[in-house]
Amino acid sequence: MYTLLRSVRILFDLLEILIIVRIFVNIFRVPVNNMFGKILYELTEPIMAPARALLDKIGIGRGFIDFSPWVAIIFLRVLYTVILNLVA
Repeated sequence: MYTLLRSVRILFDLLEILIIVRIFVNIFRVPVNNMFGKILYELTEPIMAPARALLDKIGIGRGFIDFSPWVAIIFLRVLYTVILNLVA
């Protein structure tokens, strides 16, 4: 059971790191029309799209600062905590 929980933690940590990398890619306007950019967007978009939709529904999705990566990271941490509490 420990190995499964550790694997899930590594997966969630990797997703968080990819989201943070995506934040820096957007801030520094790094071109993403290469293989790295495509992989980065394909791995993070399934998490970012619902966060963006939620913020649009609330009404704070449009603006100078994009909060959807932070909402996605918070969602990942809450989801991991729920999984941890269900298993333990």
